[in-house]
Amino acid sequence: MPISAVAYGFLALVTEVQQLVFVDLPDAMFEGGAPAWWPVPWLAVCGLLTGLTIRYLPGTGGHSPAFGFQTGGGPPTPKELPGVALAALTTLSLGAVLGPEAPLIAIGGGLAALTVHLARKDAPPMALTVMASAGSFAAISTLLGSPVLAAFLIMEAAGIGGATLTLVALPGLLASGVGALVFIGMNSWTGLGSFSLSLTSVPPATDPTIATMLWALPIGVGCAALSWLIRWIGLSLRPLVHVNRVLVTTALGLAIGSTAMVYQLVSDRSFTQVLFSGQDALPELVADATSYSTGVLLLLAACKTLAYGLALSAFRGGPVFPAMFIGAVLGIAVSGLPGMDLAPAIGMGIGAMCAAMLRLPLTSTLLATLLLGADGVSVTPQVVVAVVAAFLVTTLLPAPRAGTT
Repeated sequence: MPISAVAYGFLALVTEVQQLVFVDLPDAMFEGGAPAWWPVPWLAVCGLLTGLTIRYLPGTGGHSPAFGFQTGGGPPTPKELPGVALAALTTLSLGAVLGPEAPLIAIGGGLAALTVHLARKDAPPMALTVMASAGSFAAISTLLGSPVLAAFLIMEAAGIGGATLTLVALPGLLASGVGALVFIGMNSWTGLGSFSLSLTSVPPATDPTIATMLWALPIGVGCAALSWLIRWIGLSLRPLVHVNRVLVTTALGLAIGSTAMVYQLVSDRSFTQVLFSGQDALPELVADATSYSTGVLLLLAACKTLAYGLALSAFRGGPVFPAMFIGAVLGIAVSGLPGMDLAPAIGMGIGAMCAAMLRLPLTSTLLATLLLGADGVSVTPQVVVAVVAAFLVTTLLPAPRAGTT
């Protein structure tokens, strides 16, 4: 329960800083909202603070997201926890294109392990593993819309099976349920927000057709190729980041802010669609899908892809939500193809991008179908085909070369 409350408070703080910096301040200073250049200096500050945190605090701010979604290696030590939390806070609140799921998993696991150490210094390793996993489950219990889905994500990513599955899954599922209850209670008590992924408007359900099943294959292949490009951007920049962590991370922040500025200048839509994880922007994007031209959608996908790849190289956060957002944008863009409908297109895009970026096909399928609610049942066959195609192509493509440092 305390770990869930800490996770809720962390997400609330991120949201409040985002609102202050990118909405309240420009609204108070300018008529008509934030100008297109507004994110550029703030992303430089984001890069500077994140670079300083990773460079000088213990633990390098946690796992680098350039290497994908990672849950192994044990929880952060007590001296590493402040650096993990601060690097994630500056990354997420000041606009870098990463999600909160990975930092919350690390923070939840670290706090749970710290509790065990304080209660019993000679605790056996399995006790630490079980409690750290339960803390991670509790921290992201409702972030993905369902405590069961959050638990499934952690178990598939960690490759938990056999006897360990029984030991970890039961307390983990219980922690997810308790965490969901705490999140609901905190939202009711504080009114700050639910911080749970959901769509406010879901496209109407359509039965599977031969056309949509056939389109699933090229969509899966295309998402795999785009994911390879994103990872290549992130990994190829890592050696440069390690030459001068603070300076290069600041420059990358400037590049992300400039990308968002270009998007607003060209499309006349808010730069916030390019920044952040995409969790908050996704429901509005789907609800207003018909108002976007194909050109604007392709521009948004290109800008988000570039900003996502740049953020992977040096910042700290999770890869799930940006992948979902890009997948949804691509799905809306191809929904006008012959024989295609909006609901299966969005489901296939989200599932395929997540499968390619996370390499977790089961979780990716659940993410796409559960997000669409009752309509997710009707699009499941197409989503499965797109996910399998994306996953297989991703495993066949040569892995982008990572920096050696």
